[in-house]
Amino acid sequence: MSRGDVEYEFDRVDRAVVNAFQGGFPVVEAPYEPAAAALRERGVDVTAETLCERVATMVDAGALSRFGALVNAEEIGGAASLVAMHAPPERFDEVAEQVNEFREVAHNYEREHPHLNMWFVVSVAEPDGVSRVLAEIEDVTGQETYNLPKQREFHVGAKFLLDGPVSDGNLDLSDRGPAVTSSGRDHLTPEEYDLVTEIQGGLPTTPTPYADVAAALDRSTEWVVETIKRFNAEEKVRRVGVIPNHYALGYTENGMTVWDVPDELVDEVGPAVASLDFVTHCYRRPRHEGVWPYNFFAMTHGRDEAESRERIREVRDAMADYWDVADEDWDTLFSTRILKKTGIRLDERAKANTGETETA
Repeated sequence: MSRGDVEYEFDRVDRAVVNAFQGGFPVVEAPYEPAAAALRERGVDVTAETLCERVATMVDAGALSRFGALVNAEEIGGAASLVAMHAPPERFDEVAEQVNEFREVAHNYEREHPHLNMWFVVSVAEPDGVSRVLAEIEDVTGQETYNLPKQREFHVGAKFLLDGPVSDGNLDLSDRGPAVTSSGRDHLTPEEYDLVTEIQGGLPTTPTPYADVAAALDRSTEWVVETIKRFNAEEKVRRVGVIPNHYALGYTENGMTVWDVPDELVDEVGPAVASLDFVTHCYRRPRHEGVWPYNFFAMTHGRDEAESRERIREVRDAMADYWDVADEDWDTLFSTRILKKTGIRLDERAKANTGETETA
């Protein structure tokens, strides 16, 4: 079953859960009671037991991609980059298969563009490994690749909201739990590596998810709670909560808008576009002279083509506050086919960045 095939009827409680907990889920030993209490304060009559059951049901049905900590791979170790390529139409499926055979390729999409019609992500354990993989891909496919690494991140934080309670999605319980301070380390300890690999696919959908992780690692629940909360503060974890399957929520249209922003304005334009609540990703990336004139990427999602195009218009309006945007200054590349969508080999990236134990 593809991610777009999920059919799930969200009732009022489901909608409240999805809206409320796309971030800011409490990292405490028994998290469902404070989470349920916060929903009750907002008019949603739900117990901790029911809330846990709803999360488990939505994960099992595919309405949620998962529940847990969204690990920030960039802060864990290794490297990743967005890559564009031209695949000749008569060889497109062949080239896609060749690219997808590389285990370092995590996501691959066909996108609407007259030349660069294949877009994929390369994820590697070694910091300088992207260039190696691209050279191998070029050798196998006979096609040139265009590396578009992230030069500055303005925003990553997709929120897909539904009509219903907590419609603004601003419930944040991330302050609950122990006070933590940064470790000051660039590397992971072996214990932290084990934790990352245990939680990267999601937390158990049980009443005591952190205690269950602790039991699997033969660690104390207190250590798991404190470490996940510290990872959140250190940005090794972007957020803790439910991760919706946006297709199941009806957000079936996604457009990657690309812009040729004057270099001296990028640092001003970036935060302005990132502040739009429907922009899910927002980056500065390099141009490629004669092939790719754009240096600014913004990803938007909509529930239909009309909504998607309206959101793109709002991005352009935000841009126009800073310079006179001409038609040739931007483009939208809609995805037409998912060619590959797998994990980013986080365990290998974390392993390569693991050093001495905490107690050594």
